[in-house]
Amino acid sequence: MNTPAAFLIGGTASGSGKTTLTLGIMAALKARSLKVQPFKCGPDFIDPSLHCMVTGEVSSNLDLRMCGIPFCQKIFRSRFSGKDVAVVEGVMGLFDGGIASSAELAVELDLPVILVVDAQSAAESVAAVVRGFEVYSNKVDIAAVIFNRVGSIRHRELIERGMAGICNCEILGFFPRDVRFEMPNRHLGLHMGEEQPLNSDQLKGLVQAVEEHLDLDKLLRISTKKRQCLSAAPVYRRNVSKRTRLAVARDKAFCFYYEDNLKILEDRGVELVFFSPLKDEYLPPGCNGLYFGGGYPELHAGELAGNAAMLKEVATFGHSNGIIYGECGGFMYLCNSLKTIDESIYHLCGLFSCSVRMKPRLSSLGYRSPELQKNCLLGLQGDLLHGHEFHYSEIVESPEEILTLYLVNGIKREGYKYKNVLGGYIHLHFGQSEGAVTSFICHLEKSRVLT
Repeated sequence: MNTPAAFLIGGTASGSGKTTLTLGIMAALKARSLKVQPFKCGPDFIDPSLHCMVTGEVSSNLDLRMCGIPFCQKIFRSRFSGKDVAVVEGVMGLFDGGIASSAELAVELDLPVILVVDAQSAAESVAAVVRGFEVYSNKVDIAAVIFNRVGSIRHRELIERGMAGICNCEILGFFPRDVRFEMPNRHLGLHMGEEQPLNSDQLKGLVQAVEEHLDLDKLLRISTKKRQCLSAAPVYRRNVSKRTRLAVARDKAFCFYYEDNLKILEDRGVELVFFSPLKDEYLPPGCNGLYFGGGYPELHAGELAGNAAMLKEVATFGHSNGIIYGECGGFMYLCNSLKTIDESIYHLCGLFSCSVRMKPRLSSLGYRSPELQKNCLLGLQGDLLHGHEFHYSEIVESPEEILTLYLVNGIKREGYKYKNVLGGYIHLHFGQSEGAVTSFICHLEKSRVLT
């Protein structure tokens, strides 16, 4: 393509079908031999993994609240440089979330919005919905609409009649109800891309359906206007000298990482060495510290607890002042034990004296900006960090007091410390916390090394 295309796919509400349509559009554009760069509005880990599944490209989280406007603009330009099409998947309803909304992101990046409307239980009335979205904000460019879950030709005709002369945006198509493209769900959302929730036949069928029912040529035409946001710009301060090695737990149990966090660390001179607490018996040698991200330890608790050699390795490293950082599922792994929904109890690393248990309902959800109460791995007292919290587990009262380093919203204490081990439920993003990265690397450089 001579002029790169870029657009944001937003929905009228959660559940409108924007994830399925986003994946289908990405896959169809890639099938046309276009270089597709995916992005996700918001803090979600799962959708970016699905984007990678269909495009083969890392999908960055663009969250104005958590990452900051400058970082989102820079990472968008950097990832998009050299690609043909940028596809940004929105979050919730288009205007939901204030500064973190899909609408605000579209404005900051100067992107046209493709609005997905679930038409399953309405006909002419959808025109009123679309018109309402068009006039809600004069800053947002709602360029086109896709009607999802359309039941028949007659249903389509009624929608077209209702839209005629009422709405300004173009109609890209009418996507049918089709259970073949529904993906399996669980307590934290859809299955990860690495688990292939859509097999090759389903993905081919989805591409065929997109080509048949949506006008991709029109989509590319209306999203190729030249924008300042498309100019390339460097994001990371590169340091090619690899002075430190960080062992990163990555497998089915620990799969929630902000890809740009890892990229920031790499480009600041940290060599990432991946290992599996599920399969490996020994930690990678020559590493200065350990990083346990979030994920699904509760689904693999038996296997994690059964890998006694790895539990001993991690515990020994932590007890001997080794640097370990764990968040959410990674934090759970560092605790005494985990009780699953079926009341089974699995003993884990034991670096933190508390235990955790799974709950049938959501325990905590939302953006967090913890303030450091003491100097630590991630900065100095008074520094502000940024992240998001989403989990179904809770801490069981511990037999002894655990030192906390975070104060959240001036009330809640979080960020648990034991020697050089730091853990908690908050998933931190380093996009607007450069000081945290510098501090973490400095501590790694001075730390003991795994032998």
